[in-house]
Amino acid sequence: MKGLLGIKVGMTQVFDENGVVMPATVIQAGPCYVTQVKTQATDGYDAIQVGFGAVKEKSLTKGQKGHLGLLQSDKKHPQRKEDIGVSAVRYLREFRTKNASEYQLGQELTVEQFAPGEHVDVVGKTKGRGFAGVVKRYGFGGGIKTHGQSDRHRAPGSIGATSGTAHVFKGKKMPGRMGNERFTAQNLEVVQIDSEQNLIAVKGSVPGSKGSFVVIRDAAKG
Repeated sequence: MKGLLGIKVGMTQVFDENGVVMPATVIQAGPCYVTQVKTQATDGYDAIQVGFGAVKEKSLTKGQKGHLGLLQSDKKHPQRKEDIGVSAVRYLREFRTKNASEYQLGQELTVEQFAPGEHVDVVGKTKGRGFAGVVKRYGFGGGIKTHGQSDRHRAPGSIGATSGTAHVFKGKKMPGRMGNERFTAQNLEVVQIDSEQNLIAVKGSVPGSKGSFVVIRDAAKG
């Protein structure tokens, strides 16, 4: 299992070998650092925890500092600070792997894990749209605009019968908060890698706005 954490930079366009233009999203991915190694013997499963995004050490809690080995004196893990060697990070995420023992604390992970032509899944949060009506939220057609219907143009219409059911069914599509939800863009092709600037470009769009946090991992259905 390969994975990286990153920040969405924005969208651009690239040309393939046939000169066909394609939309692409550029992601600032890494460098990330291994902050914890979980094995079958210690945790019951194999995984690695990865940290990304430099942040001021004073903004972390004492528990977070202890976990990253940033405390000057740690009775439980006196050598942890020297073993990890990771500065304060903002984001921590976990990736399952079959060979967790191959990783070491403090190991650096870069975009060189991936190569052009591979397929990845990108996980992020969609743009928040606030409170929205059914036309914007679900694409409803709205009511008729004639015969005196002056205020039904964007209304949802009937939401249930008064007799028989006598209630609104659970899950009924109605106005409410839109966006700001976890979303996974699957099977995106890696089109370019820039190892010097830690940039990776994937074909198509990914969830979130510019500067939003995303997770890149192997394609589950690739």
